[in-house]
Amino acid sequence: MIRTLIVDDDFRVAGVHAGFVEETPGFTVVGTAHTAAEARARVRELTPDLVLLDVFLPDEPGLALLPELPADAIVLSAAADARTVRAAVRGGAVNYLVKPFTTRQLTERLLSYARYRSLLPEDGHLGQDQIDRAFRTLHEQDRSAAPKGQSSATSRLISDQLKQADGPLSAAEIAGELGIARATAQRYLTALTESGSAVMGLRYGATGRPEHEYRWHGRDRSRP
Repeated sequence: MIRTLIVDDDFRVAGVHAGFVEETPGFTVVGTAHTAAEARARVRELTPDLVLLDVFLPDEPGLALLPELPADAIVLSAAADARTVRAAVRGGAVNYLVKPFTTRQLTERLLSYARYRSLLPEDGHLGQDQIDRAFRTLHEQDRSAAPKGQSSATSRLISDQLKQADGPLSAAEIAGELGIARATAQRYLTALTESGSAVMGLRYGATGRPEHEYRWHGRDRSRP
């Protein structure tokens, strides 16, 4: 199991990310931290293999932690400017994912990271071809396409629901309106988000974990 520490200033977002990680085969969450100081303490205490690191922390920038980490790190952040991304790469981040993202986007990066680790053992000499393969594997799923085999009619119905809605809708709300399974609605919403036609956010309730919500965006990145 790949022991994972989640560092995010928002405890609710950290909880969502923890749920994503726990659902990914081969990964387990060993803890969360919400400040840079707490992250340092948790790293010493828990010795994680992987840190999911936010850029914006209340006491100091998350990227300041990168050179200190005795673990690999994937940056999960709303910061999408080139300077921050370059700083993350210089600091040693093995991947960078911009919020908000889908469960699938994070899961695929985690699985690619797991395969990368399996190709680079702790000891032993590696040939150049093995090194090249490991680095290709690390990012091989970063531009995955939307799921195949979906019905254009169902996709159109869900798109229409988002277009006509007064505000963002959850997968459960769309499923109830259309009389389809929540998992089916979630699958189509994920595809619409990944194509750029929909935008995902978080809805915070009074209790429990926040829920994903979606609004129409109307731009398909797969087209010119």
